[in-house]
Amino acid sequence: MTTLLLSLLLALTQPAFPVVRPLPAPLSVARWWDPPPTPYAAGHRGVDLAAPVGAELRAVAAGRVHHAGPVVGRGVLSLALPNGLRTTYEPVRPLVAEGEQVVAGQVVAVLTDGSHCPASCLHWGLLAGEVYLNPLTLLPRPTPRLLPAGHLAEPGPAGE
Repeated sequence: MTTLLLSLLLALTQPAFPVVRPLPAPLSVARWWDPPPTPYAAGHRGVDLAAPVGAELRAVAAGRVHHAGPVVGRGVLSLALPNGLRTTYEPVRPLVAEGEQVVAGQVVAVLTDGSHCPASCLHWGLLAGEVYLNPLTLLPRPTPRLLPAGHLAEPGPAGE
């Protein structure tokens, strides 16, 4: 329940600090966030973003490197962000060291090969304390635009 409430709060409010995408646009989600019902149950505690091995990964916000190195044989980078948030990237080769200050948009790691996804992907996580949140809620939401009726596409043959 706490996870749901924290995620809802993040989704309804934009962070009070500048946020950038960890990868260039457009982001392609290979697997969505699927929070577990209890802290130790199965679930997906982040999102998987499709990207090629060697892709440069950026700090989503200014912060401090919390961890940079292997965890259970995989390269992991964790950044402490404002407001007690922490974001994680894996599998990566970190380009920054623990304790180092980073700025939003700074290249902080390179995506490496991993076995988490069928194709190469970045597993991107977000935590508030020990509670996992949906990292996509950090990103600015697009502003919808209404176009004049004359700009609507005409349907193709057979309603396509």
